[in-house]
Amino acid sequence: MAWIVAIPAERRADETRVAATPETVKKFKGLGLDVRVEAGAGGKARISDQEYAAAGATMVPGAGAVLNNADVVLKVRGPSEAEIGQIKRGAVLVGLLSPATERETIAKMAAAGIDAFAMEFLPRISRAQSMDVLSSQANLAGYKAVIDAAAQFGRAMPMMMTAAGTIAPARVLVMGAGVAGLQAIATARRLGAIVSATDVRPATKEQVESLGATFVAVMDEEFKQAQTAAGYAKEMSKEYQAKQAALIAETIRKQDIVITTALIPGRKAPVLVTEDMVKTMRPGSVIVDLAAEQGGNCPLTQPGRVIEAHGVTLMGYTNLPGRLAVDASNLYARNLFNFISLFIDKKTGAARINWDDEIIKGANLTRDGAVTHPSLAAA
Repeated sequence: MAWIVAIPAERRADETRVAATPETVKKFKGLGLDVRVEAGAGGKARISDQEYAAAGATMVPGAGAVLNNADVVLKVRGPSEAEIGQIKRGAVLVGLLSPATERETIAKMAAAGIDAFAMEFLPRISRAQSMDVLSSQANLAGYKAVIDAAAQFGRAMPMMMTAAGTIAPARVLVMGAGVAGLQAIATARRLGAIVSATDVRPATKEQVESLGATFVAVMDEEFKQAQTAAGYAKEMSKEYQAKQAALIAETIRKQDIVITTALIPGRKAPVLVTEDMVKTMRPGSVIVDLAAEQGGNCPLTQPGRVIEAHGVTLMGYTNLPGRLAVDASNLYARNLFNFISLFIDKKTGAARINWDDEIIKGANLTRDGAVTHPSLAAA
Protein backbone atom coordinates (compact mmCIF):
# COMPACT_ATOMS: atom_id res chain seq x y z
CA MET A 1 0.00 0.00 0.00
CA ALA A 2 1.36 3.43 -0.99
CA TRP A 3 2.52 5.77 1.70
CA ILE A 4 0.32 8.80 2.36
CA VAL A 5 2.29 12.07 2.43
CA ALA A 6 0.49 14.91 4.25
CA ILE A 7 1.13 18.63 3.79
CA PRO A 8 -0.68 20.64 6.49
CA ALA A 9 -0.90 24.42 6.50
CA GLU A 10 1.61 26.17 8.77
CA ARG A 11 0.00 27.56 11.93
CA ARG A 12 2.66 30.06 13.05
CA ALA A 13 1.61 33.64 12.41
CA ASP A 14 4.87 34.68 10.72
CA GLU A 15 5.30 31.52 8.63
CA THR A 16 4.45 32.04 4.95
CA ARG A 17 6.27 29.02 3.49
CA VAL A 18 4.80 25.64 2.62
CA ALA A 19 6.49 22.23 2.64
CA ALA A 20 5.44 21.06 -0.84
CA THR A 21 4.80 22.66 -4.22
CA PRO A 22 3.00 21.36 -7.32
CA GLU A 23 6.43 20.44 -8.68
CA THR A 24 7.27 18.20 -5.72
CA VAL A 25 3.74 16.80 -5.56
CA LYS A 26 4.24 15.49 -9.11
CA LYS A 27 7.59 14.00 -8.08
CA PHE A 28 6.07 12.28 -5.04
CA LYS A 29 3.34 10.87 -7.25
CA GLY A 30 6.07 9.65 -9.58
CA LEU A 31 7.51 7.66 -6.66
CA GLY A 32 4.12 6.03 -6.17
CA LEU A 33 3.15 8.03 -3.07
CA ASP A 34 -0.31 9.41 -2.29
CA VAL A 35 -0.16 13.14 -1.50
CA ARG A 36 -2.73 15.02 0.59
CA VAL A 37 -2.58 18.81 0.99
CA GLU A 38 -4.61 20.85 3.44
CA ALA A 39 -6.82 23.35 1.62
CA GLY A 40 -5.22 26.79 1.63
CA ALA A 41 -1.79 25.49 2.70
CA GLY A 42 0.00 27.22 -0.16
CA GLY A 43 -1.92 30.49 -0.11
CA LYS A 44 0.82 32.67 1.40
CA ALA A 45 3.32 31.19 -1.06
CA ARG A 46 0.98 32.07 -3.96
CA ILE A 47 0.08 28.42 -4.70
CA SER A 48 -3.61 27.75 -5.24
CA ASP A 49 -5.50 24.61 -4.29
CA GLN A 50 -6.25 24.15 -7.99
CA GLU A 51 -2.54 23.99 -8.81
CA TYR A 52 -1.99 21.31 -6.19
CA ALA A 53 -4.97 19.33 -7.44
CA ALA A 54 -3.77 19.57 -11.04
CA ALA A 55 -0.42 18.14 -9.92
CA GLY A 56 -2.19 15.10 -8.47
CA ALA A 57 -2.71 16.02 -4.81
CA THR A 58 -5.90 15.28 -2.91
CA MET A 59 -7.11 18.48 -1.28
CA VAL A 60 -8.38 18.00 2.29
CA PRO A 61 -10.15 20.56 4.51
CA GLY A 62 -8.60 21.02 7.96
CA ALA A 63 -5.44 19.83 9.69
CA GLY A 64 -7.11 16.88 11.40
CA ALA A 65 -8.34 15.42 8.13
CA VAL A 66 -5.03 15.84 6.31
CA LEU A 67 -3.00 14.36 9.17
CA ASN A 68 -5.32 11.42 9.82
CA ASN A 69 -3.65 8.16 8.75
CA ALA A 70 -0.71 9.99 7.13
CA ASP A 71 2.50 7.95 6.94
CA VAL A 72 4.73 11.00 6.30
CA VAL A 73 4.04 14.56 7.48
CA LEU A 74 6.04 17.37 5.89
CA LYS A 75 6.18 20.73 7.64
CA VAL A 76 8.21 23.92 7.57
CA ARG A 77 8.23 24.47 11.34
CA GLY A 78 7.63 22.12 14.25
CA PRO A 79 4.14 20.80 15.01
CA SER A 80 1.76 22.26 17.57
CA GLU A 81 0.55 20.11 20.45
CA ALA A 82 -2.79 19.70 18.65
CA GLU A 83 -1.03 18.47 15.50
CA ILE A 84 1.06 15.99 17.49
CA GLY A 85 -2.16 14.53 18.85
CA GLN A 86 -3.52 14.09 15.31
CA ILE A 87 -0.52 12.21 13.89
CA LYS A 88 -0.64 8.41 14.14
CA ARG A 89 1.98 6.37 15.96
CA GLY A 90 4.81 5.26 13.69
CA ALA A 91 4.35 8.15 11.27
CA VAL A 92 7.36 10.07 9.98
CA LEU A 93 7.51 13.84 10.50
CA VAL A 94 10.11 16.01 8.73
CA GLY A 95 10.74 19.73 9.09
CA LEU A 96 12.78 22.51 10.66
CA LEU A 97 12.18 21.36 14.23
CA SER A 98 14.52 23.69 16.19
CA PRO A 99 15.95 20.80 18.24
CA ALA A 100 18.16 23.04 20.38
CA THR A 101 15.25 25.07 21.73
CA GLU A 102 12.13 22.89 21.31
CA ARG A 103 13.08 20.04 23.66
CA GLU A 104 9.57 19.83 25.13
CA THR A 105 7.97 19.48 21.69
CA ILE A 106 10.48 16.80 20.72
CA ALA A 107 9.75 14.88 23.92
CA LYS A 108 6.03 15.02 23.12
CA MET A 109 6.65 13.71 19.61
CA ALA A 110 8.63 10.83 21.06
CA ALA A 111 5.86 10.05 23.54
CA ALA A 112 3.35 10.08 20.66
CA GLY A 113 5.40 7.49 18.79
CA ILE A 114 6.32 9.84 15.93
CA ASP A 115 9.60 9.24 14.07
CA ALA A 116 10.80 12.85 13.75
CA PHE A 117 13.59 14.14 11.52
CA ALA A 118 15.12 17.62 11.86
CA MET A 119 16.49 19.04 8.63
CA GLU A 120 18.89 21.16 10.73
CA PHE A 121 20.76 18.00 11.71
CA LEU A 122 21.55 16.76 8.21
CA PRO A 123 25.23 15.77 8.07
CA ARG A 124 27.39 18.16 6.06
CA ILE A 125 28.42 15.67 3.38
CA SER A 126 28.33 15.97 -0.40
CA ARG A 127 25.51 13.44 -0.76
CA ALA A 128 23.26 15.61 1.39
CA GLN A 129 23.88 18.92 -0.41
CA SER A 130 20.63 18.73 -2.38
CA MET A 131 18.78 18.40 0.95
CA ASP A 132 20.58 21.25 2.73
CA VAL A 133 17.67 23.35 3.95
CA LEU A 134 19.82 25.65 6.07
CA SER A 135 21.86 26.70 3.03
CA SER A 136 18.92 27.14 0.67
CA GLN A 137 17.05 29.31 3.16
CA ALA A 138 20.11 31.25 4.38
CA ASN A 139 20.95 32.14 0.80
CA LEU A 140 17.59 33.85 0.41
CA ALA A 141 17.88 35.47 3.84
CA GLY A 142 21.21 37.07 2.92
CA TYR A 143 19.77 38.44 -0.30
CA LYS A 144 16.59 39.75 1.35
CA ALA A 145 18.56 41.39 4.17
CA VAL A 146 20.33 43.64 1.67
CA ILE A 147 17.15 44.40 -0.27
CA ASP A 148 15.31 45.32 2.94
CA ALA A 149 18.23 47.48 4.07
CA ALA A 150 18.40 49.26 0.71
CA ALA A 151 14.67 49.95 0.85
CA GLN A 152 14.97 51.39 4.36
CA PHE A 153 18.15 53.36 3.70
CA GLY A 154 17.42 56.96 2.75
CA ARG A 155 20.14 57.16 0.10
CA ALA A 156 21.23 55.44 -3.09
CA MET A 157 23.50 52.39 -2.90
CA PRO A 158 25.86 52.91 -5.89
CA MET A 159 28.06 55.84 -6.78
CA MET A 160 26.20 58.14 -9.16
CA MET A 161 27.80 60.89 -11.20
CA THR A 162 25.31 63.52 -12.28
CA ALA A 163 25.41 67.06 -13.65
CA ALA A 164 24.39 68.20 -10.18
CA GLY A 165 27.29 66.40 -8.52
CA THR A 166 28.46 62.97 -7.40
CA ILE A 167 26.64 60.71 -4.97
CA ALA A 168 29.03 58.62 -2.89
CA PRO A 169 28.36 54.86 -2.71
CA ALA A 170 26.90 53.34 0.44
CA ARG A 171 29.24 51.44 2.74
CA VAL A 172 28.05 48.01 3.88
CA LEU A 173 29.58 45.78 6.57
CA VAL A 174 28.53 42.12 6.65
CA MET A 175 29.28 40.36 9.93
CA GLY A 176 29.51 36.62 9.41
CA ALA A 177 30.53 35.11 6.07
CA GLY A 178 28.49 31.93 5.99
CA VAL A 179 25.93 31.23 3.28
CA ALA A 180 23.74 34.18 4.27
CA GLY A 181 26.70 36.53 4.67
CA LEU A 182 28.28 35.63 1.33
CA GLN A 183 24.99 36.17 -0.47
CA ALA A 184 24.59 39.51 1.33
CA ILE A 185 28.07 40.52 0.16
CA ALA A 186 27.32 39.53 -3.42
CA THR A 187 23.96 41.33 -3.42
CA ALA A 188 25.37 44.53 -1.90
CA ARG A 189 28.19 44.49 -4.45
CA ARG A 190 25.68 44.08 -7.29
CA LEU A 191 23.85 47.13 -5.97
CA GLY A 192 27.09 49.11 -6.15
CA ALA A 193 27.98 49.44 -2.47
CA ILE A 194 31.49 49.42 -1.02
CA VAL A 195 31.42 46.20 1.01
CA SER A 196 33.55 44.89 3.86
CA ALA A 197 32.99 41.72 5.85
CA THR A 198 34.20 39.98 8.98
CA ASP A 199 34.17 36.40 10.24
CA VAL A 200 36.16 34.43 12.83
CA ARG A 201 36.82 31.57 10.41
CA PRO A 202 40.08 32.10 8.50
CA ALA A 203 38.86 30.08 5.50
CA THR A 204 36.27 32.76 4.71
CA LYS A 205 38.85 35.47 3.98
CA GLU A 206 39.47 34.19 0.47
CA GLN A 207 35.73 33.79 -0.20
CA VAL A 208 35.00 37.33 0.95
CA GLU A 209 37.77 38.81 -1.16
CA SER A 210 36.72 36.77 -4.21
CA LEU A 211 33.37 38.61 -4.10
CA GLY A 212 35.11 41.98 -4.14
CA ALA A 213 34.75 42.82 -0.47
CA THR A 214 37.41 43.81 2.06
CA PHE A 215 38.04 41.32 4.89
CA VAL A 216 38.16 42.80 8.40
CA ALA A 217 39.56 40.71 11.28
CA VAL A 218 42.30 40.57 13.91
CA MET A 219 44.50 37.92 12.29
CA ASP A 220 46.42 36.49 15.24
CA GLU A 221 47.15 32.84 16.15
CA GLU A 222 43.74 32.31 17.73
CA PHE A 223 42.11 33.51 14.54
CA LYS A 224 44.01 30.88 12.56
CA GLN A 225 42.49 28.13 14.77
CA ALA A 226 38.96 29.52 14.90
CA GLN A 227 37.18 26.89 12.86
CA THR A 228 35.92 23.38 13.68
CA ALA A 229 36.64 20.36 11.50
CA ALA A 230 33.03 20.58 10.28
CA GLY A 231 33.58 24.17 9.14
CA TYR A 232 31.68 25.94 11.91
CA ALA A 233 32.94 28.92 13.87
CA LYS A 234 34.29 28.29 17.36
CA GLU A 235 33.44 30.60 20.21
CA MET A 236 36.41 32.91 20.68
CA SER A 237 38.23 33.83 23.89
CA LYS A 238 37.34 36.99 25.80
CA GLU A 239 40.72 38.45 24.85
CA TYR A 240 40.18 37.91 21.15
CA GLN A 241 36.63 39.20 21.36
CA ALA A 242 37.92 42.42 22.94
CA LYS A 243 40.52 42.95 20.19
CA GLN A 244 38.02 42.17 17.47
CA ALA A 245 35.42 44.44 19.06
CA ALA A 246 37.89 47.35 19.03
CA LEU A 247 38.57 46.80 15.33
CA ILE A 248 34.86 46.48 14.54
CA ALA A 249 34.06 49.59 16.58
CA GLU A 250 36.49 51.57 14.44
CA THR A 251 35.07 50.03 11.24
CA ILE A 252 31.40 50.24 12.08
CA ARG A 253 31.25 53.98 12.67
CA LYS A 254 32.11 54.46 8.99
CA GLN A 255 29.32 52.20 7.72
CA ASP A 256 25.89 53.06 6.37
CA ILE A 257 24.47 49.53 6.55
CA VAL A 258 25.46 46.65 8.85
CA ILE A 259 24.15 43.12 8.33
CA THR A 260 24.80 40.64 11.14
CA THR A 261 24.47 36.88 10.59
CA ALA A 262 26.40 35.24 13.46
CA LEU A 263 24.78 32.25 15.15
CA ILE A 264 26.13 29.50 17.41
CA PRO A 265 23.98 26.32 17.15
CA GLY A 266 21.95 25.80 20.31
CA ARG A 267 23.20 29.01 21.96
CA LYS A 268 22.05 32.59 22.31
CA ALA A 269 23.37 34.69 19.43
CA PRO A 270 26.68 36.42 20.25
CA VAL A 271 26.65 40.20 20.63
CA LEU A 272 28.62 41.76 17.78
CA VAL A 273 27.25 45.30 17.69
CA THR A 274 27.01 46.97 21.11
CA GLU A 275 24.84 49.94 21.94
CA ASP A 276 27.97 52.11 22.12
CA MET A 277 28.82 51.08 18.54
CA VAL A 278 25.31 51.95 17.40
CA LYS A 279 25.71 55.42 18.92
CA THR A 280 28.77 56.06 16.71
CA MET A 281 26.89 55.30 13.46
CA ARG A 282 25.60 58.12 11.30
CA PRO A 283 21.91 59.06 11.63
CA GLY A 284 19.90 57.19 9.00
CA SER A 285 22.16 54.12 9.09
CA VAL A 286 20.58 50.66 9.07
CA ILE A 287 21.31 47.41 10.91
CA VAL A 288 19.69 44.18 9.73
CA ASP A 289 20.01 41.54 12.45
CA LEU A 290 19.58 38.05 10.99
CA ALA A 291 20.10 36.56 14.45
CA ALA A 292 17.04 38.30 15.92
CA GLU A 293 15.18 35.06 16.63
CA GLN A 294 18.07 33.83 18.82
CA GLY A 295 18.42 37.03 20.80
CA GLY A 296 20.11 39.18 18.19
CA ASN A 297 23.70 40.18 17.43
CA CYS A 298 22.80 43.64 18.73
CA PRO A 299 21.20 44.01 22.19
CA LEU A 300 18.93 46.77 20.86
CA THR A 301 17.31 44.46 18.32
CA GLN A 302 13.66 43.64 18.99
CA PRO A 303 12.67 40.32 17.38
CA GLY A 304 9.94 40.72 14.78
CA ARG A 305 10.11 44.53 14.80
CA VAL A 306 11.74 47.41 12.94
CA ILE A 307 12.72 50.14 15.40
CA GLU A 308 14.91 53.22 15.57
CA ALA A 309 17.53 53.74 18.29
CA HIS A 310 20.09 56.56 18.45
CA GLY A 311 19.08 57.58 14.92
CA VAL A 312 19.80 54.08 13.53
CA THR A 313 17.12 51.75 12.16
CA LEU A 314 17.34 48.19 13.50
CA MET A 315 15.50 45.52 11.51
CA GLY A 316 14.75 42.40 13.54
CA TYR A 317 12.74 40.22 11.17
CA THR A 318 12.61 36.65 12.48
CA ASN A 319 11.79 34.87 9.22
CA LEU A 320 13.60 36.55 6.33
CA PRO A 321 13.24 33.55 3.97
CA GLY A 322 9.50 33.74 4.61
CA ARG A 323 9.56 37.27 3.18
CA LEU A 324 10.37 35.56 -0.13
CA ALA A 325 7.75 32.87 0.34
CA VAL A 326 7.51 31.71 -3.28
CA ASP A 327 11.21 31.05 -3.81
CA ALA A 328 11.77 29.88 -0.24
CA SER A 329 8.97 27.32 -0.56
CA ASN A 330 10.24 26.09 -3.92
CA LEU A 331 13.74 25.47 -2.57
CA TYR A 332 12.55 24.04 0.75
CA ALA A 333 10.11 21.67 -0.95
CA ARG A 334 12.88 20.35 -3.23
CA ASN A 335 15.13 19.82 -0.21
CA LEU A 336 12.40 17.78 1.49
CA PHE A 337 11.65 15.74 -1.64
CA ASN A 338 15.31 14.83 -1.98
CA PHE A 339 15.36 13.72 1.65
CA ILE A 340 12.17 11.66 1.43
CA SER A 341 13.51 10.01 -1.74
CA LEU A 342 15.99 8.22 0.53
CA PHE A 343 13.04 6.34 2.02
CA ILE A 344 12.11 4.77 -1.31
CA ASP A 345 13.93 1.65 -2.50
CA LYS A 346 15.23 2.50 -5.97
CA LYS A 347 15.08 -1.11 -7.17
CA THR A 348 11.64 -2.15 -5.92
CA GLY A 349 9.93 1.22 -5.42
CA ALA A 350 8.89 0.09 -1.94
CA ALA A 351 8.76 2.60 0.89
CA ARG A 352 11.13 1.69 3.70
CA ILE A 353 13.54 3.46 6.01
CA ASN A 354 17.19 2.45 5.92
CA TRP A 355 18.19 3.31 9.48
CA ASP A 356 21.83 2.64 8.63
CA ASP A 357 21.95 5.49 6.10
CA GLU A 358 24.16 8.20 7.65
CA ILE A 359 21.87 10.98 6.42
CA ILE A 360 18.73 9.39 7.87
CA LYS A 361 20.53 8.51 11.09
CA GLY A 362 22.02 12.00 11.41
CA ALA A 363 18.68 13.80 11.03
CA ASN A 364 16.64 11.47 13.24
CA LEU A 365 15.42 12.94 16.54
CA THR A 366 12.87 10.40 17.78
CA ARG A 367 12.14 6.75 17.02
CA ASP A 368 9.95 4.05 18.54
CA GLY A 369 8.82 6.29 21.41
CA ALA A 370 12.27 7.55 22.43
CA VAL A 371 14.47 10.58 21.79
CA THR A 372 17.35 9.11 19.81
CA HIS A 373 19.66 11.90 18.67
CA PRO A 374 22.86 11.86 20.79
CA SER A 375 22.84 15.62 21.38
CA LEU A 376 19.31 15.40 22.81
CA ALA A 377 19.25 11.97 24.43
CA ALA A 378 22.18 12.96 26.67
CA ALA A 379 20.63 16.28 27.66
